[in-house]
Amino acid sequence: MARATIYVGCTVPQLLRGAQSRIFPSDSALGVLRRSAFCYCTGSSTIKSKRKMDHLERTANNFRQEVITQAKVCGITNESETVKRLRLAIANKDFTFKAGQWVDFFIPGVSVVGGFSICSSPSLLKREGILELAVKYTVHPPAHWIHTECTLDSEVALRVGGDFFFDPQPGDSPVNLVLIAGGVGINPLFSILLHIADLHGYPEGKGNRHKLGTVKLYYSAKTTSELLFKKNILGLMKAFPGKITCCFHVTQQRSQICEELQPHVTEGRISEKDLEKHVSNDTSWYICGPPPMIESISKLLANIGVPRNCVFFEKWW
Repeated sequence: MARATIYVGCTVPQLLRGAQSRIFPSDSALGVLRRSAFCYCTGSSTIKSKRKMDHLERTANNFRQEVITQAKVCGITNESETVKRLRLAIANKDFTFKAGQWVDFFIPGVSVVGGFSICSSPSLLKREGILELAVKYTVHPPAHWIHTECTLDSEVALRVGGDFFFDPQPGDSPVNLVLIAGGVGINPLFSILLHIADLHGYPEGKGNRHKLGTVKLYYSAKTTSELLFKKNILGLMKAFPGKITCCFHVTQQRSQICEELQPHVTEGRISEKDLEKHVSNDTSWYICGPPPMIESISKLLANIGVPRNCVFFEKWW
């Protein structure tokens, strides 16, 4: 994400004012969100240089939609020991997103606004009115609320934003993608992967004019137990052989790797040798993970001759 500094008191109330008549049918729900936003803004009017910037500050210069919409939690599962996966029902038909984007996450009674990358595909929202998030536990109030207080039927509000996405249009020249994920940074890249799978799976005879290249995912985590969506990813590789491939990397694996994963797992970090074979004029590179990983991979790509304008990244703190 882009680093930016703003006075948040000029941000959240404007979002809520613009959405009042169109988005929130419930006056009580809107009132709770207004109070949450007010508490947040008055408590953050002065930004201290040593304080870690929050989501709204870091993304102040990023694109944001105008629509803020209510959402209801309709599913909660444990994606790993530290990550919960939320299914959110969206009633507003005007609510859309592009694969790779994130949401501002407003929680009634919680003064801090969360920011979470969407891990589901745009077509799931279109078909079923469902959006999914996978959130790692931290003491940060929005993530803490999801892990300790969120229940089925909990209501929140969402707003889509972000300049990191893959949105090919019919008639575009095919582009090969290399997706590089670190830890929970898989979220937006998994959304992109699902979107590509949806486009591959859409019958050509029904108006699908998308021309798609190949996709290679490199996904690094400490252990295989921390690899999110691994069964889904294996399923995509089987469904689209040669079009979607993946290499999992683990850096601190101590236990035996299961038989199903073994052919796809490499022990050690993602290396220059792994990536240099994908360098071409028609390849785009998407990276998401913690800042040190982003910086390391970006330098590696520069060393092997990848142009800067072919590299896109999303930093999560």
